[in-house]
Amino acid sequence: MSYGIHINGRPFEDEPRAGQCLRTYLRERGWFGVKKGCDAGDCGACTVHVDGEPVHSCIYPAVRAEGRAVTTVEGLAGEDGELHPVQQKFLDAQGFQCGFCTAGYLMTTAALDAEQLTDLPRAFKGNICRCTGYRAIEDAVRGVRHTEEPDAGRAVGRNLGAPAGPQVVTGTARYTFDLDVPGLLHMKLLRSPHPHARIVAIDTAAALRVPGVHLVLTHHDAPERLYSTARHEHPTEDPDDTRLLDETVRYIGQRVAAVVADSEAAAEEGCRRIEVTYEQLPYVTDPEEAMTPGAPVIHDKGPESRIARPENNVVGEVHGEIGSVEEGFAEADVVYEETFRTQRVQHASLETHGAVAWYERGEDAEERLTVRSSTQTPFLTRRALCALFDLELKQVRVLAGRVGGGFGGKQEMIVEDIVALAVMRLRRPVKLEYTRAEQFYGATTRHPFTIGVRAGARSDGTLTALQVRVVSDTGAYGNHGPAVMFHSVGESMAVYRAPHKKVNAYSVYTNSPPSGAFRGYGLGQVVFAVESVMDELARRTGVDPLVFRELNIIGPGEHMISPGGEEEDLEIASYGLDQCLQVVRDAIEEYGGGPGDDVPEGWLVGQGTGMSMIATGPPGGHFADATVKLLQDGTYDIAVGTAEFGNGTTTVHKQITAGALSTTVDRIAIRQSDTDVVRHDTGAFGSAGTVVAGKAVMKAADALAVHLLDFAAEYLGAAAAGECRLAAYAVECAGRVVSLKELFQAARAAGRELSADGHWGGSPRSVAFNAQWFRLAVDPGTGEIRILRSVHAADAGKVMNPMQCRGQVEGGVAQALGATLFENVRLDERGQVTTAAFRRYRLPQYADVPRTEVHFMETSDAIGPLGAKSMSESPFNPVAPAFANALRDATGIRFTELPLTRDRVWLALHEAGKG
Repeated sequence: MSYGIHINGRPFEDEPRAGQCLRTYLRERGWFGVKKGCDAGDCGACTVHVDGEPVHSCIYPAVRAEGRAVTTVEGLAGEDGELHPVQQKFLDAQGFQCGFCTAGYLMTTAALDAEQLTDLPRAFKGNICRCTGYRAIEDAVRGVRHTEEPDAGRAVGRNLGAPAGPQVVTGTARYTFDLDVPGLLHMKLLRSPHPHARIVAIDTAAALRVPGVHLVLTHHDAPERLYSTARHEHPTEDPDDTRLLDETVRYIGQRVAAVVADSEAAAEEGCRRIEVTYEQLPYVTDPEEAMTPGAPVIHDKGPESRIARPENNVVGEVHGEIGSVEEGFAEADVVYEETFRTQRVQHASLETHGAVAWYERGEDAEERLTVRSSTQTPFLTRRALCALFDLELKQVRVLAGRVGGGFGGKQEMIVEDIVALAVMRLRRPVKLEYTRAEQFYGATTRHPFTIGVRAGARSDGTLTALQVRVVSDTGAYGNHGPAVMFHSVGESMAVYRAPHKKVNAYSVYTNSPPSGAFRGYGLGQVVFAVESVMDELARRTGVDPLVFRELNIIGPGEHMISPGGEEEDLEIASYGLDQCLQVVRDAIEEYGGGPGDDVPEGWLVGQGTGMSMIATGPPGGHFADATVKLLQDGTYDIAVGTAEFGNGTTTVHKQITAGALSTTVDRIAIRQSDTDVVRHDTGAFGSAGTVVAGKAVMKAADALAVHLLDFAAEYLGAAAAGECRLAAYAVECAGRVVSLKELFQAARAAGRELSADGHWGGSPRSVAFNAQWFRLAVDPGTGEIRILRSVHAADAGKVMNPMQCRGQVEGGVAQALGATLFENVRLDERGQVTTAAFRRYRLPQYADVPRTEVHFMETSDAIGPLGAKSMSESPFNPVAPAFANALRDATGIRFTELPLTRDRVWLALHEAGKG
C-alpha cells in the first residue's frame, strides 16, 4: 500500500523517515514557509493545518499526516493567487518585522473562530514574536490598515509597507536555509562537557566508521591563527583570543569537533562516537573572583592578542576622572550609593545561527567559496574568512538572504568559519544550523553587569558628583567585551552634568559561555543603575524626579563629557530630550496619582520614569557604499550592502531614493547583503541602517538626480538643467518630455551610464534620546505586577516611516520588558546553561506585553539623512529603570537586581513586612 499526504492540494507519496517530524518532511519537499524556530513546539513558527486544525509541525509526527490534508502558509492563498483575508490583513497592517514568525501567526489566526478572536492572549499562547511587541500583530488580526501608497516623490515620512511584505505573508520570502542545494552535507558539533580543560587525545576512528560520515574536524585540522568572532570595521577593536577549534576548551558548550555526514542523524551519531581524553583545569565563573591574584588564568596570551591584563583575566578596562569626586561628595548634601546587577539575556532571534556553503564559479570562471549565512555583517565576515584561510577577497562570496532576527547576536562569525573549513576540505556543500538549545550555549548572550554607583547632590537637586564602577562578565572569550564595556560608561554618564565624575570599568574573562553584542550594547545595563540612582537622589532631596532630571541633563549644543574618554566626532546635532520629558509629564498629569478604577483593592500603585541618550552609530567609522542607477525599462536599481532582518532599512532606502528621484517606490528595485553584487558595507548593527547606509543611498540618489537632469537638458537641447524636472516615468524640460526609457537608450548610444555612487563613513555622529514611563500595580500577597500604562517618547529626528519606526520602539520595549521581568540565562556552579529551551527560558508573549503609547518628538537632525536619527537600539535602554522606579514608588523598596521576577518581588515585600 502506498503512503500518501496531500500538501496544499498536491499528493505526496514519499514515506517519512522513522521519527521524522512533519516540519522537516514539509521543508524537504520545498515548503519553506514552515519555519524552524524552537524544535519543541514552543514558538509556533512551524504551525500548519492538518485537516483544518492548527498544529505545531515540529512535534507532530509526519506519519500521523498519512491520508490527511496538510496546508502550509503557501497554500492559504486562492488558486488564482488572491491572498487569503488573513494574509491581506497582515500585509495591510504590516503585522511583522523580520517575518520569521509570520507564517505561524497567519496559520494560527486563519483557524480562529469568532469566540477565539475575542481572547487573543489565549489564542496566541502558542506563538512567539521577538520583533514586533505584538501591537502590529493585534492590529493585523483586527483589520487595522497602516500601510500607504504615497504619490511619486512623497514617500519619506509615510507608512510605506515593507517591499518584501507580499513574500513574507505568502511564505515565499527566502531566509538562510530556504533553498535546495544539491548534494548537501550536514554538520553537527561535539561540544565540551567541561568548563576548562586541555584535550590530551582525541580519537575519531569510530566516528568515521559511521555510515554516511564524510569528515571529522578537530583542532589538528584548524588553522593556528587567532581571531575574534566579533565583527567590527576595525578588527583591532576586539581581542584575538579564539581559535577555530582549540586544544583548550574554556566553557561548557565550546565546540571540540565537527562531523560532516549525509544526514544530521549520521552526523550526530558521529559526534557520539568521538572519544576525547581531557585534562581538567581549574575554572572560575565569577568575574570578581577571576580578577583576584591566584585565580585560574583563562587566556595566557601575549600582547599581540590585545588583552589588557591576561594574568588577571581582564580583557579590557577603562579608568578616568574629571575633577575630583571626593570634593564633589564633600559638597553634596545627599550622597547615595548602591550596587546593581543585570543578568544574561539571550537574543532569542527565531532564526537560529547557521550557514550553508559551497563552491561555485564566478564570472571569471575561477572557483570560489560561497557562504550563505544568517549574518548582520556579510562584508566583515568575508574579510575575516579570507584572513583566517589566507584567501583573496575575490575568492570568497558571502551573502545573506532575509535574516530572521538579529538584535546584535549575528554581529559575530561563529558558524561560517567551521562550515567554510569543511567545504574547503570536501569540495561539497555543507550546512550547519544551530538547534534552539545550541543557541543558548553555543552562541552569545547579553553581558551580565555588576554596577556600583555613588552619586551626590545638593539639597536643591543639583548633582555634584557621579562615580561608577562596572564589572562586565565577557565569558570565556572577549568578542565585543572591551567595546561593550567602553560604550556602557559613555552616554550613560555623559547625559548628566556633574562637575566631578569618575569611572572604573572592567571586562573580565570567566569560564562561562561568551557574551556578545546585544541591543543597547552595554548602555542598558548601566542606564538601569544610573537612572535608579537619580530617582533615589531625587527622593532624598525632596525634588520631583522629573524636575531633578531637567536640572541635571545635558542641554542642546553642550559638550558631552564622560570620564571614560571623549568621542570627538559625537555631537548633539538635534535635541529632543526636553520634549521627551514633557511627554512623561503629560502622562503623569493624566495619571493624577490616584489608584484608579483599574486597580484591584489592596494592590500597591506606582509610577516611574527612565531616560537615556545613545550615539546614532558606532565610533571609529562605520562605512557604507551605495549605487543607484537607471535601468533599461525606465526603473531604478539600488545596490547597498546592509542586511535586512526586520530593521526596515530596505523600506527606508527605497523611500529616500523615491524622494530624490521623484518616483514611486514600486519603480525601484534593491540589491543588498551580497558581497558579489554590492560595494562595501560595515554591517547592519549599531543602528546604522538608516543613518549610515541610508545616507550613502541618499548621496547616490541625489547625485543621480543631478546626472539625469544634466543629461536630459543636453539631450533635449535645453538651456540649462534648471529648466528640467524629474517625474515618475520621464524628465520634463521646458515643455518637452523624454521618457526614462528613451533617456536610458540615448545614454547608452552615447556610451554613458546613468548611475551614481554614494558613500558615508559614519562620522560625525549625533545622539538620540528616549524616555519611558510606566504606571503599574503590585499585589503584595503574591508579587504579581500589572502594567497599567506604558508611554514611550522617542527622539528619532525626522521619522522616515512612522509605522515602521513605531514598530521598532514597540519591539524594543517588549524585549526590554522580557529582560526586566523574567528572561534569565541561568548557569549552574560549573557555568553550564540550565535554561536551554524556550519553555525554561521565558520570553514575552502576547499576554505579557502592554500596548505602549509611542510619541515621536519634533526634531530634525543636522547629520542624519533628511534629518533622521537611529531608533533600533535606543528604546530598550530606559525600560528597566522606568519599571524599577515605578516599582519603588509602589512598594517603597529599591530593587537592584534584574530580572524583577514575581517571587523576588514577593520575597522583598514579605521581608519588609508589606506582604
